[in-house]
Amino acid sequence: MKLLRNYTFTICLLSGIVLGGLFGVIFGDKTVIVKPIGDIFLNLMFVVIVPLVFLSVSSAIANMKQMARLGKIIGTIFAVFFTTAVIAGIIAFIGISIYNPLHNVDLSAITAHLPKAPTEEGKGLAEILVTTFTVPDFLELFTKSNLLPLIIFSILFGLATSMAGEKGQPVAAFLNSATEVILKMVQFIMYAAPVGLGCYFAVTVGELGPQIINGYLGIFFLYLVLAVIYFFGMNTLYAFIASGKTGVKVFWKHVTTPAITAIATSSSAACIPVNLVATKKMGVPDDIAETVIPLGANTHKDGSVMGGIMKIVFLFTLFGKDMTSASSILAILAVAFLVGAVMGAIPSGGMTGELLIISIFGFSPELVATIMIISTIIDIPATLLNSTGNTVCAMLVSRFVEGKNWLKKQVNIGTKI
Repeated sequence: MKLLRNYTFTICLLSGIVLGGLFGVIFGDKTVIVKPIGDIFLNLMFVVIVPLVFLSVSSAIANMKQMARLGKIIGTIFAVFFTTAVIAGIIAFIGISIYNPLHNVDLSAITAHLPKAPTEEGKGLAEILVTTFTVPDFLELFTKSNLLPLIIFSILFGLATSMAGEKGQPVAAFLNSATEVILKMVQFIMYAAPVGLGCYFAVTVGELGPQIINGYLGIFFLYLVLAVIYFFGMNTLYAFIASGKTGVKVFWKHVTTPAITAIATSSSAACIPVNLVATKKMGVPDDIAETVIPLGANTHKDGSVMGGIMKIVFLFTLFGKDMTSASSILAILAVAFLVGAVMGAIPSGGMTGELLIISIFGFSPELVATIMIISTIIDIPATLLNSTGNTVCAMLVSRFVEGKNWLKKQVNIGTKI
């Protein structure tokens, strides 16, 4: 009975998702009638994301007693994010090299099912980098479409607060208290998750089913196989590196809710509150969790890196470009890595990653629609990898910042795992 109580919310959440998926399959486009319910829940989650990101990141940094620790955390985060993203890209490239679905597909039939090409011109790489990392006006920071600039601002704000010394303490105290309040709001909103996510997933399945059936099935199933391998294989390996068999047990005990939320919403941003709670239950120190999770949701997306490989190889195959030379392979991996960093933390990721691919490789801007289809059909498994990858990365960062016995230390100070 105690075990059942511990998993009551997860069971309710999973039940809502399963029922939503069944309704999506049975009723198809008619599920649009429940779309407002799913949208209301998702909008409530989105509303709390901006203050949650600002408060959690800035308070974590502002309350750090040692600046040397902050530098170590940020440096370790970068190293872990980079390494896992490169591994994800290599796995995807090997997979699609062994079996390229487009070699067995009538490409003209795929083209016939594509939506009209957008009229928007492709952006240059420099412009994409500027708009991804900065905004020209202060008020533009406070929107979910500009979370990466907001995170940079939050880091600077937290640093300034900490370095202000005694005069910054009231601000640090406010940030800490406000973070607790916003987390309580998240808890309230999550009570509606089984219904909200169920409705949202029903509409997603109802709308995307025909697209998946009519085109790109080969890429979808290849990605699904690679996602399963990565989700179970690499996450287990990373958790083992983080803290041995205990780390593996702790990770899989607490990753269920973040995984289900990722599958239901297809949004890394919507998973931020859930991931924060899960990583802390895994024993990750607060300052590491509150830095890794918001930062990872916007800059570390292993699933998007794998998707980037699929999109680039799709275009290369379509136009007969070389994919065997060392320079081509390095270029594909490098651009896919950038795609993972710039893709929006929202359903389907926006067009940023697609425009980046088109711009760097010199394809026609009209082909954005072609690879946007890939983004749509792999969105759910990609978000699963993006979201859960950040939780296990938080464990890895804890391992290298806190030392080999970091998880035992958390148990000793009373953290529930």
